[in-house]
Amino acid sequence: MLLTPSPHLARCISFAASRHLSPCPAALVAPRSPPFLQFHRSLRVRSIATPTESTVGFEEMAAGTQRKYYMLGGKGGVGKTSCAASLAVKFANNGHPTLVVSTDPAHSLSDSFAQDLTGGTLVPVDGPDSPLFALEINPEKAREEFRSASQKSGGTGVKDFMDSMGLGMLVEQLGELKLGELLDTPPPGLDEAIAISKVMQFVEAQEYSMFSRIVFDTAPTGHTLRLLSLPDFLDASIGKILKLRKKLTSATSAIKSVFGQEETQQDASDKLEQLRERMVKVRELFRDTESTEFIIVTIPTVMAINESSRLHASLKKENVPVKRLIVNQVLPPSASDCKFCAMKRKDQTRALDMIQNDPELKDLKLVQAPLVDVEIRGVPALRFLGEMVWK
Repeated sequence: MLLTPSPHLARCISFAASRHLSPCPAALVAPRSPPFLQFHRSLRVRSIATPTESTVGFEEMAAGTQRKYYMLGGKGGVGKTSCAASLAVKFANNGHPTLVVSTDPAHSLSDSFAQDLTGGTLVPVDGPDSPLFALEINPEKAREEFRSASQKSGGTGVKDFMDSMGLGMLVEQLGELKLGELLDTPPPGLDEAIAISKVMQFVEAQEYSMFSRIVFDTAPTGHTLRLLSLPDFLDASIGKILKLRKKLTSATSAIKSVFGQEETQQDASDKLEQLRERMVKVRELFRDTESTEFIIVTIPTVMAINESSRLHASLKKENVPVKRLIVNQVLPPSASDCKFCAMKRKDQTRALDMIQNDPELKDLKLVQAPLVDVEIRGVPALRFLGEMVWK
């Protein structure tokens, strides 16, 4: 017996037809046969859940030509990369030249786009209507290059490496510190420092001026919080150094030995102040409610919801704006289920109820994304996911 499709399912089927995709007839038959879309060749995506009717407010996200930054983060394995990549595709298909950046040490952006994005350079993505570029920041490669560079004499190798990663400005501002002698191994926080350098490039460099939307696929919670707190840490540290320099006038000779004979105490202080100003600029960007938003992605499990609550509390302390919570991999209600599915749905319902009662999460705009039975890979699949999530 055929059933009348829901309005949203009808829209998905219409979307599939417009993209030359073939919806399976099972999408309209008994409840035991969940709706799915048959993509060309071997790519098939089946929605185990009927797409939710809640809206994320994408029209607001896509409005205007002013550049906006979106950072997606949460617990590992909740689908941040798929959500970030699908958001980037939807922005590009809505007329925005878009850049999607992965700061996760365990990259999966290449897998999502089914395209090699490694190498640490901008790579054009094929398929969207407007320009879409992707970038994977490779911290492991950076560590190896750092180790190799640090072995070169006079620290010039490290400076070359810093230049290649967009950190040359830091070397210029701090002076030649003979890093080859001081740092045989990469310092703690190098991953976050590299990510910060990229943010600086996005803000200032002419090559990135074309992008009106920049989407970050961030690392799991701990790495992301270190990234967001690094500008504050550096700002405070540099401030203390500058105060100390003013008090310790006898330190001139020590400064010359570090920065070179041609440097004066005032020159060094000026460079530190310039670096501090750059950190302040990045910090203000992270906290700018007009241009930046952090979107928490989670799944309907008790552990993931609890971590999302702690993440939001930490983001509030950093004054990072958060409006939306994406709950991924949600099963729909069903009249008949196997025992496993019934237990799984019961657990998900309990987790979703936690959101409504959690003081950190209950006021966020909640969007439930459906569970699909295969990995989302390639631009057509990401476009399909985006039509369900970013409404």
